[in-house]
Amino acid sequence: MGDTFRESMGWLHTWAGVVLGALLFAVFWTGTLSVFDKEIDRWMMPETRLAATDRLSWPPLLDTARELAPDAPFWSFFLPSERVPVVRIFYRNSAGDFTFRDIEPRTGALLPDAGTLAGTRFIFPFHYSLHLRWNDLGYWLVGLAGMATLVLLVSGVVIHRKIFMDFFTFRPDRKLPRSSLDLHNLTGVLALPFHFVMALSGLIIFIAIYFPAVISSAYDGDRAAFYKEAFGIYRTNTSGEPASQSLAPLDDMVAEASRRWNGEPPQLVRVWHPNDAEAYVEVRHSVKKSVSYKLDAVYFDGIMGAVLHEHSSGPVVSVQRFIAGLHFIQFEHWPLRWIYFVLGLSGCVMIATGYIYWLETRRKRHAAQGLPGVRIVEGLTVGSVSGIVIATLAFFVANRLLPFDTSFVGQDRAALEVWAFYLVWLVTFAHAWARPGRAWREQCWTIAGLAVLAVVLNAATTGDHLVRSLAHRHLWPVAGMDLLLLAGAAVALLIALRLARRCRAVHPSQNALKAAE
Repeated sequence: MGDTFRESMGWLHTWAGVVLGALLFAVFWTGTLSVFDKEIDRWMMPETRLAATDRLSWPPLLDTARELAPDAPFWSFFLPSERVPVVRIFYRNSAGDFTFRDIEPRTGALLPDAGTLAGTRFIFPFHYSLHLRWNDLGYWLVGLAGMATLVLLVSGVVIHRKIFMDFFTFRPDRKLPRSSLDLHNLTGVLALPFHFVMALSGLIIFIAIYFPAVISSAYDGDRAAFYKEAFGIYRTNTSGEPASQSLAPLDDMVAEASRRWNGEPPQLVRVWHPNDAEAYVEVRHSVKKSVSYKLDAVYFDGIMGAVLHEHSSGPVVSVQRFIAGLHFIQFEHWPLRWIYFVLGLSGCVMIATGYIYWLETRRKRHAAQGLPGVRIVEGLTVGSVSGIVIATLAFFVANRLLPFDTSFVGQDRAALEVWAFYLVWLVTFAHAWARPGRAWREQCWTIAGLAVLAVVLNAATTGDHLVRSLAHRHLWPVAGMDLLLLAGAAVALLIALRLARRCRAVHPSQNALKAAE
């Protein structure tokens, strides 16, 4: 009975991985990069490479907001931090679209439009939505990936008789099927708790999408009531009359909110109906000092400065917010952030080696039987693994190559960067199917070349080469990005050389013939 159950789990583990591996790798890869999404922003948006400051001057910030969006229903100011040293204003423009702009925090000067979605607006949303908005399709696909991860982890534990021995076993000198299986087991066991928590917490974060019936039954279908209670949403109507005096000092409101939170700072200041006599100000709790993704808020009368409403999350929402904070890791803890990054990469290796093991154990049999399965899956694997890495590097290179005022067929610079990502990714799939046996090696060479090119272009277009960025503390995120790119290039180069040696060992006669010719 036990062996039958284990065999059924093995079948489930194998085919769930093969069918959903491409989706899983995309989610794992972009999730891993999202650990440093704001550092990616600094690299892709040179205008934001400022020294961090806690000093704000609200009058010029408000003046800049009035110039940018005089008729906007709100101005949202995301306050500066060590990772994001600018004030980021978020508002609805005259066309009704949501817009971000960056402001120098001390002077209120508007920084040039970076013309990119960078990490926080492209890579990070891709991780949880795949940028597929129709009927929340992207959220559901990522939810499917999360469920599949849980199934794969549990079934993987079941099918391994000696799972703890696998933790200490890696034989790189063995043949490819054996060494890839060792690495698959090693990375799976090493990061098993992390992968389980990340998959489960990802599902819990979007409970309102995945389990809408719970909200509907508890609130009689009134989702607005749920969001009001859970997220502390407080709204008042406009008077329709212009404000007779300016806003009360925002510094005092921020200080009062911080006092109520035992000295913890705010992250967001949102001015509602800024030109109306009934203007009010929303101050939201920062996530820098706590794991929990807190939703605590204090609302002030915009003219008088008096407290109108205060919200603290209830027990159930507090648990959900703690889980969200554990997943998003927006709190300031650099060692833990690096651990997340390494464990995320281990998940990518686990998926890739699982694919490779499946391919290598079936290659000869499929070839003898004339089955196309291995070639189809190999193309899918190469495009999903090395392909998305190439596409990401193309995204970075396009960012450094395209002039700020670039537009093409009605697409602005930010859209062209995204198109570069998707088109290059599509080409890698075509290349993988067109060049079987060579695609892995050639795409590894491409990764190494693009990674080095990105570092060179950053130095050439911004002047922030490694020597300079390492010498200035506020440029360390840029240096970190360059160093990771060079490290990735080195790894890709080593893999390409190893694959080339393996190819020469497998086909010595063909190589000798080519040399003679």
